[in-house]
Formats: sequence, C-alpha cells, structure tokens
Amino acid sequence: MVGIGADGWPGLCEEARRALGAAEVVIGSARQLTLVDGPVTKVTWPSPMLPAIPALLSAHAGRRICVLASGDPMFFGVGATLARLVGPGALRVIPHVSSVSLACARLGWAVEETEVVSLVGRPLDTLRLAVRPGRRVLVLSATGATPARVADLLRTQGFGPSPMTVFEDLGGPAESRRTGTAISWRPHPVGALNLVAIDCRPAPDAVVLPRGPGLPDRAFEHDGALTKREVRAVTLAALAPLPGELLWDIGAGSGSIGIEWMRTDPGCHAVAVEANPDRAARITRNAHTLGVPTLRVVVAKAPAALTGLPTPAAVFIGGGLTTDGLLDACWSALPPGGRLVANAVTLDSEAVLSDWHRERGGTLTRIEISRASPLGGFTGWRPMMPVTQWLVTRR
Repeated sequence: MVGIGADGWPGLCEEARRALGAAEVVIGSARQLTLVDGPVTKVTWPSPMLPAIPALLSAHAGRRICVLASGDPMFFGVGATLARLVGPGALRVIPHVSSVSLACARLGWAVEETEVVSLVGRPLDTLRLAVRPGRRVLVLSATGATPARVADLLRTQGFGPSPMTVFEDLGGPAESRRTGTAISWRPHPVGALNLVAIDCRPAPDAVVLPRGPGLPDRAFEHDGALTKREVRAVTLAALAPLPGELLWDIGAGSGSIGIEWMRTDPGCHAVAVEANPDRAARITRNAHTLGVPTLRVVVAKAPAALTGLPTPAAVFIGGGLTTDGLLDACWSALPPGGRLVANAVTLDSEAVLSDWHRERGGTLTRIEISRASPLGGFTGWRPMMPVTQWLVTRR
C-alpha cells in the first residue's frame, strides 16, 4: 500500500516508486491511477468501496498488488481495513505525509492538540461533539460542498465567530487556501480534495454542553420518558463506559443513556431499543443534535428485539423490567465482566430487581432527589420519584 499526496508522482519516495514499479495490479481512485504508467493492470475502486474489497483481492490473488491511498493510509484510510482482511504480515505500508500534518504545519498548530473529524462516509452531525470553546479541529471533507455545510453547522451551534480555513489540493502544485468565519462564509466553489480547519470560538449566547454525563434535561427532546439529569449521571457512573464498548439501552425513551454513553468517547457505541415509533424517531433526532448520529435505533419490543444484536459490554434497562424473559435475555447476552444496570420506579419493577439481586448479587441503591421550586411566595423542596438501581457484573 502506497500513500500518495496531491503532489502525485514527484512527491513519492524511492521506496514507493519501486513498489509501484514492481506491481502487477494497481488499485486506486481514477485520479490516482492517472499517475501510474507502464504495463500494469489498473483497477478503479468501485462505489461503495469497502464491501467490494474482499472480492477485488480475491480476483487478483497470487499477483503483486499495490493499493494507492491518499496521504497516510493508516490514518482514516483504507489501510486498517486491509490489515484486518489480509493480516499485517501480508501488507507493507509506505505512508505519505498526511493532510493533517500538512495543515498543522501551514497553520502552526500542534498536531497532538488538534482534533480530527472525518466526514468521509460519515454524517455531518459527527462534527458537533468536537466543537467546543478553544478547540482546534481539522475536518476531512467528503466533497466540495463540505465547507459550506460545516459553516452552517457552526452557525446553528452558536459558533459563528469561529475562524475557518479551507485548504484545497494541500501539498500539491495547485495548493490554495481560503479564510473567513463561519458566520460570514458563503458557498464558494471548492474542489473535492479539501480540508477545513476550525478555530472554535463561541458567540456570547452559544449553548455549550459538556462531554461528561448529566446533560441538562432541556438538551433532549422528550415526551416525559427521560431519565432525569441527576439519575442519569449516577446511571452512567454505574455503567462505567470504556472506549470501544457497546451498550444496549433497552426501553430507551428519549435515548439519553445511550447518547451520553457515546458522548464519553468516540469509540463508544450503543443500540437503543424502543418499541414506540414516535419515541424511536425522537431518539434519532436527539442523537444527531447531540453529536452521536451513529447511534443505532431498533424499533421493536424487547426481549424479541435483542435477537441478533452484537454482544454488549453493558446493558441498561430503563423500562419493561416486568416483561417476561427480559432480564433473562439480557443476562444471557452479557459476557464475563459485562455490567447490567436497571432502574425501577414502580413497586412491581422494584420487586423484580429485589429477586434478581437475591439470586445474582450486585448492589441495590436507592436514589432520591429533590429540586428546589417555588412554594407560594417561598422556595421549597419538591421530591422527584425515587429510583431503585441494581448494578451487577457477570462473573
């Protein structure tokens, strides 16, 4: 695998040129393949690309294959996918300087202090989680329309004053840049090969949300089926998300638990199971608004909805505890070390948790919260419904 930049053949090192010269088959984009000469079979990536890779490799098995990729193939590139398919021992990677390193060099930004968001094959709302005051972000664009869409998102999120720099053909002879702010940005024609740099600066009225658990209740669209802020923070602490882990959020309501689980780290994933179609649609909207658009929503009733889902590291049950077979199905799905957290607000659900606690162990916690509210001409405490929480780890 050879990384190649916008500077094309002249920018390749000798090792990369030798690899291309020895190849019998070269796979890459149409633009990249124009840079290669000689008696070699050229194969253009089909669309969609990723599902086609195994068949492509199989069709040319036994031949010397060279795959071209933009910049560093192991950085948001196809390199990691190929390494998983053929194994690291069958793959030799010759990287080029990444567009991220080039952009940071042009801007004087420290690479390790710059967040990178790829919008190639990913929803625009993925960017929302990275937009925070004082943060520097590089966006790998999907198309020439991406910069204008990024500016629109920044404006709607209250970050209109943020300076933006758009690099085109970075590292090539036709390299150019445009600068402005999100609030003043206009949809100028931009080449497909571009990168957006953002210096995040909020407007005075911007609503800035933390990455940690316990978002304000008003951050979620809901119909009352919402785990309230204080209980949500305690619940996320009990679930203890780790990067790369998957959560099942069962009886998801507004999706708040699954959404906050995913917000803790870009590697966290969640499946929200919700039988009510209106609530399920609301979960999807909340996930996009709060920067985790890849949250998977299953519109069906548990436990039947759980069949075929990937194995979770943790399960949260926020509704349906009295449903026959639900706890059994969740417990059976958990691997050793997996966590189960269930919240009960009714006596019936509490009785179920008490029985399971007696059989399986874990901890039962009573959560009682009161909020100050007007009481006549004074202020008094108004208690919320108490919540019984069961936390258990499967051994």
